[in-house]
Amino acid sequence: MSAILSADVKGYSRLMGEDELRTVQMLKESRQVIGKLVQGYHGRVVDSPGDNLLAEFDSVVDAVECAVKIQEELKEKNADLPENQRMEFRIGVNLGDVIEDEGRIYGDGINVAARIEGLADGGGICISGTAYDQIGKKLPFGYEYLGEQTVKNIEKPVRVYRVLTDPDAFGRVIDKKRLLDRISRRVAITAIIILVIVAAGLFGWFIYSHKSRKVEAADPDKMAFPLPDKPSIAVLPFDNLSGDPEQEYFSDGLTEEIITGLSKIPDLFVIARNSSFIYKGKPVKIQQVSEELGVRYVLEGSVRREGNRVRITAQLIDAIKGYHIWSESYDRELKDILSLQEDIMRNIVLEMQVKLTEGEQVRVFANYSKNKKFNFKVFEKNLKSRWHFLKMNPEGNAMSRKLAKESIEIESSPMAYALLAWTHLLEMFYGSSKSPQKSMAFAEEYARKAQQMDDSYPTTRTALAQIYYYKHQYDKAIVESKKALALDPNGADTNRLLGWHLHVAGRDKEAILFLKKAIRLNPYPGSVYYWSLGAAYWGLEKYDDAIDEYKKALKLDPNNFWVHVWLMAAYCLQERIEDARAEALEVRRINPQWSIKVAEKLWPYKDKRFLKPCVECYRKIGIPEE
Repeated sequence: MSAILSADVKGYSRLMGEDELRTVQMLKESRQVIGKLVQGYHGRVVDSPGDNLLAEFDSVVDAVECAVKIQEELKEKNADLPENQRMEFRIGVNLGDVIEDEGRIYGDGINVAARIEGLADGGGICISGTAYDQIGKKLPFGYEYLGEQTVKNIEKPVRVYRVLTDPDAFGRVIDKKRLLDRISRRVAITAIIILVIVAAGLFGWFIYSHKSRKVEAADPDKMAFPLPDKPSIAVLPFDNLSGDPEQEYFSDGLTEEIITGLSKIPDLFVIARNSSFIYKGKPVKIQQVSEELGVRYVLEGSVRREGNRVRITAQLIDAIKGYHIWSESYDRELKDILSLQEDIMRNIVLEMQVKLTEGEQVRVFANYSKNKKFNFKVFEKNLKSRWHFLKMNPEGNAMSRKLAKESIEIESSPMAYALLAWTHLLEMFYGSSKSPQKSMAFAEEYARKAQQMDDSYPTTRTALAQIYYYKHQYDKAIVESKKALALDPNGADTNRLLGWHLHVAGRDKEAILFLKKAIRLNPYPGSVYYWSLGAAYWGLEKYDDAIDEYKKALKLDPNNFWVHVWLMAAYCLQERIEDARAEALEVRRINPQWSIKVAEKLWPYKDKRFLKPCVECYRKIGIPEE
């Protein structure tokens, strides 16, 4: 049994959004104050991730006295600051069972402290019934009884008291009678209240039981890929529990946001969206996901959107040990969706024991709340636009562009401009652009606008890199791709693009390293991944390896015109004329306009040494001149 003090900053995301440096400095100073007081009251600080702090005491009396003293000293520090700049902590104290392991503590005793902390006001203190029972009248404070509170992931309701430090409140426990009077006045709707409580209790029981149950452990020896030397995670697509298929974009979009955010952390290994989404709508086991993707941790969850509120559940599973290590349910207004995403990612990073520098925390997390004004309609339009874009077909591309433009009409955002840029680039790739020159100009215009708004958005960098590639400015394409990779080290597409740009610049040995990493991050990739790796082998004259990769690409996309062109060229350079002739028939079937003149015009490489033998072979196998 230990007395647990849990504290966090009220409105931390807002403070970070308004002034990151000031907030980080204030947080440091506040932690120093809290740390000294905890030590002075015979306690110890156990952990302090982000804006949270956890301390352990042998005595509840010491813990509550320390909490009161902390709030008094922090109140003095805040006295001279404007109200919107004050750093106010909420504190919860509980007495309960804990388990200690290598200096860290675990258990429901900590969970209860954290939950009742959330019931406290900024600058206030709440304590559990177990803590209150031990204190009695030992301290010169009063208490306001808040009733039995149903808190997340705790099976039974918890009695909660607010600590009152006003001298007039000493020895008093207020609000019990008022609480009972309120209930009695609502007899007319008792049945509805009971139904709501039962539903909430069942939901809480489900989350609690889901967290505590064991899962079948994955076998490291059966992994399709060796486990990375850093914490590795796959984020499964969150289930849409809204009962409305039209809300699928929302649950998918939130999943993608979490994957994108985690991908920015260099000390993590994050499976790409394409591969984790192959399990969407399928009854799969965590063990299977872990072994097929080669990861230790798996995150699963659900999203229920109702009116202007959203409820999200998330569970993090250690697949190797075979148990849930963290589970949480969030019930927020839609306007708080960014801070909700931040909370989920912070908990994931904490549970996987990834240590971030303060600079990394600011870079990774502050973006979720750095904008002082958050327009949910813009956020929603952008989610829909990206959802359609990721269908990777001309129809989805057109709808993505339409929604991105609608988003910008409401309010400009870097995500919308970056998506617009990419829709024009994909239009060129699909061959559906009426004017490639205009498409290129639009792509560059929108990418520059996105860059001006937020220079740290990796999707903008990859768009600029691809623009330089289309202009045959390969060195600039490589520079932009490397900048994108620095911002998004786990981005499978980012690694692939850098590999491709190195390949067309003739740096194939380097290219292969990034292309193989891209496939490891995305074990179930699109055909373009294998096609790109095959092209890099082709550049090193390793034609057998190149042909193997091209065939993998064709299994995924049998009518991929460019893969057939590259495979035809590989057969030509091996002087396998009959195989090359068979591929020529496929090339002409898919695109009857393909000719030697077009091939020469669209040759993408700096190095022209392969062009002449390819053209000579094309003539032999029946490719027309024009």
